[in-house]
Amino acid sequence: MKMKYLKFENSNMNIMRLLSVVKSSPFRGLFGIVIMLLVSCNSADTKSAEDSTVKKDSANIKEENVDYSLDTVRMNGYVAYDANKVGKLPVVLVVHEWWGLNEYPRMRARQLAELGYFAMAVDIYGNGKTAENPTDAQALAMPFYQNPNLAYQRLMAAAEKAKSFAQADSSQVAAIGYCFGGGMVLNVARLGANMKGVVSFHGSLIGAPARKDLLKASILVCHGGADPFVPNTDVVAFKKSMDSIKAEYTFIAYPGALHAFTNPKATEVGKRFNIPIAYDAAADSASWNDMKNFFGKIFR
Repeated sequence: MKMKYLKFENSNMNIMRLLSVVKSSPFRGLFGIVIMLLVSCNSADTKSAEDSTVKKDSANIKEENVDYSLDTVRMNGYVAYDANKVGKLPVVLVVHEWWGLNEYPRMRARQLAELGYFAMAVDIYGNGKTAENPTDAQALAMPFYQNPNLAYQRLMAAAEKAKSFAQADSSQVAAIGYCFGGGMVLNVARLGANMKGVVSFHGSLIGAPARKDLLKASILVCHGGADPFVPNTDVVAFKKSMDSIKAEYTFIAYPGALHAFTNPKATEVGKRFNIPIAYDAAADSASWNDMKNFFGKIFR
């Protein structure tokens, strides 16, 4: 069992160091203006800390809506990959929040494509269903909390669709999920999904029981340290269950981060519906970097 705890990193640290250099520079007036513009852009709450809107000249991001089915349920996914990449690409499935497959998981899929992965945003609910308010979202999500196998089956159907693409490396598959999706990818791992690893961002921790004979995937949990929806009792229970089977997992808590801390629209949504969620740029950036480091270890 490998385990680490967060050393909280300030995403603006390098900028602050640069500012200290600028103060002693003979060109501090000009440099100061430039640096302040950079700080302003860095702290904008309309984009995530890792939303790379400027792509490398060599990148050629292809996007495609894809349909796939399981039994009588038709699902509407979204694929993104860099067509200029040579060879097979590791596959990363993206599982949405309880709002359904909206623009947010698509944005994350594009970011993963820019990192060199074959990314697929998954439609767990089926038929492209989305919710506009917490009541409808809870109604859509509840069957998957009650029956973890349902999410397992639908995520496996998505994985098979992703593997059918010529660009995808079917032997290198991982999944990430946000809020509802975070809980789902943890359940899928505990139920024995044949994946290299899963990453949960501010997801629920309690679900399918952990079994040593089933768990194949390495696990990274990115948890908001002040998340009221995932209390410390759940954190303790999760770690205890993982430790009991000597699971390969990493649990990182980001101090002060609330639920949904990676979503740039979380603060606005929290205010609209009076729920304790908020975007945290520092935790967003740190958790994305932790995910990248994790992928660097699990993928060849």
